[in-house]
Amino acid sequence: MTEIPLSVLFLALLVLIVLSGFFSGSETGLMTLNRYRLSRLARDRKRGAAQAQRLLAMPEKLIGLILLGNNFVNVLAALVAGEIGRQLGGNAAVAIAGGLLTLVLLIFAEVTPKTLAALHPERLAFPAAIVLLPLLRVLWPVVWLVNLITRGLFRLMGVSPEQQTDHSLSREELRIVVNEAGAMIPRRHQKMLLSILDLERATVEDIMVPRNEIAAIDLEDDWAQIREQITTSTHTRLLVYEGDIDHVLGFIHLRNTVKLFQREEADREALRAIVREAYFIPEGTPLTTALLNFQRERRRIGLVVDEYGDIQGLVTLEDILEEIVGEFTTDPAATIRDIHRQDDGSYLVDGSITIRELNRALGWQLATEGPRTLNGRILEYLEDIPDPGTSLMLEDHPIEIVHTTKNAVKTVRIEADKDREGGAA
Repeated sequence: MTEIPLSVLFLALLVLIVLSGFFSGSETGLMTLNRYRLSRLARDRKRGAAQAQRLLAMPEKLIGLILLGNNFVNVLAALVAGEIGRQLGGNAAVAIAGGLLTLVLLIFAEVTPKTLAALHPERLAFPAAIVLLPLLRVLWPVVWLVNLITRGLFRLMGVSPEQQTDHSLSREELRIVVNEAGAMIPRRHQKMLLSILDLERATVEDIMVPRNEIAAIDLEDDWAQIREQITTSTHTRLLVYEGDIDHVLGFIHLRNTVKLFQREEADREALRAIVREAYFIPEGTPLTTALLNFQRERRRIGLVVDEYGDIQGLVTLEDILEEIVGEFTTDPAATIRDIHRQDDGSYLVDGSITIRELNRALGWQLATEGPRTLNGRILEYLEDIPDPGTSLMLEDHPIEIVHTTKNAVKTVRIEADKDREGGAA
């Protein structure tokens, strides 16, 4: 019997090693592809992306094909290596050839291609997909038989092959993706995306103007006082009530009142005629829901009410948007209403400021559960109304009480953190 020339055997072995590396690298490259990026590339008609997406849609068949091809070429390579060893050194060299082949396959057909595929999955997976997809059609009967046997083994183990892994991202996983985006997403845009993800955690109580701070007109007041409120107001809309703030009539837009004063028709009945019905928001409503409701109802302002219908506070569309994009008001007084920077670097802070606003302004990480205002947090901590001059540590932040009333902390002094990035507006 004529022996196969060594040159042919070495060439065949080289081809088989390359094929083994191809199957190994293809498996790693395809399995490590970013599914979301793959979808975009497939829509953009990137060569090989659509084929890769189709293959990943049937993982059982894909793995069966790759393992079938990989094992076939590895077995064939072992036979060829054994024949080379026999021709070069007799039967004793067959074992040596097998050991050398194992080392060569490990380095050149496993570790190297899989590492390259893990580092550059698209570079290897897309060309491989172009080859594997038609190969799957050719070897379909064999792959089908292998998968049939595999499914039988799965059933014996109580595993359902139809169960698919959920590749959707949770909110926390999406936060990690945004944080690790690096230079691909500008830092300001990252903050906006993270703020959107956090929007559902916050409710309208977290950002509302408290009931006692709502700028409103009582129609039972003297007309001179009402006129003064309208002409000096810094707001574009004012709440109107009668006698008690829980007896709300609605809102007036100051633009409409200007016309009344110009025509000298302004009086209580004229104001009542231009009042627009108020929009109410139940307490506990997430900011995402409130934002969508504002859009659906075509509203820009709403009153937060408790389960008994009593007014708790006021929320505007701008308040919600500022939770996403940060402060964008053009009124300088609005940004320093609650926080005042002192010459020595400390801050005088109004006790009614919300914990969320304080965190954002000073870069703190105070827990947002529990009391929603600084006054509430201090009273919860001390369990008493403190005297001016009292100092305390609020979650490692030194705070000094400056001014109190009989029932609340009005003003506190906060020392600036030296290592804090950013600062109060």
